[in-house]
Amino acid sequence: MKTQKIKQVLLGLIVPAVIVAAWICAIHFGSIPTSILPRISMVWQAFLEMLQSGQLWNDLSVTLSRVLKGYLLSVALGTVLGSLMGMSKMIANLLQPTVTVIRQIPIIAWIPLIILWCGIGELSKVVVIVMAAFFPIMMNTMSGISSTPAGYIEVAQLYKLNYFKTFRKVYLPHALPQILVGLKLGLGISWMAVVAAELIASLSGIGYRMSNARSLMQSDVVIVCMIVIGVIGILMDKILGAIFTAITPWNKGNTK
Repeated sequence: MKTQKIKQVLLGLIVPAVIVAAWICAIHFGSIPTSILPRISMVWQAFLEMLQSGQLWNDLSVTLSRVLKGYLLSVALGTVLGSLMGMSKMIANLLQPTVTVIRQIPIIAWIPLIILWCGIGELSKVVVIVMAAFFPIMMNTMSGISSTPAGYIEVAQLYKLNYFKTFRKVYLPHALPQILVGLKLGLGISWMAVVAAELIASLSGIGYRMSNARSLMQSDVVIVCMIVIGVIGILMDKILGAIFTAITPWNKGNTK
């Protein structure tokens, strides 16, 4: 088991190693200026400077607080509406056509309109996150709820369970694994959405730092921010996956 795990890790490191090797070769044997493609040592030095000055922590704390606000709001809205649409065909028929149309519009297309409505402050970032994360959470919740076997519902009706008890004892246990998948997808999309929003219109956050560094031709800072964004995204995904595995140990394979 350990040998297989080591092999998986080594296999996963092949592509990053090739990218680093190509990076080094491009710097040493090419004529690319460091303002376009910095040396690895420059990126490391920029990372240390941002860390020591506290700039990186400040940017991350601002961005993560926005993600937390928007994600929690999208979880509340997505699970409630998805549950209602999954349990009631009338509500689903009423809302699904409109939801489907809106869902097809890329989040990047909403950002200019959201900025016009909400400005470039905190509210616009939260709205962008909610718009991005709401749909995967809602769709997975609705799918999980609506796929509950009819026999379970008939048993609940036989025992004369009310609407809330039927949801809690019948619908929710069956739909929980799929709901958790939607929550995991929503978190990843929230992280990408807030960075995109900060790149376009913001005065703080990790996305703003990238945009500002790009305008100053500080490619080393841009790459540091990109790496940090990727690492934080992976950490959030792993933490959420571990929590979901603990919640649903019988569904271990589908929550990782």
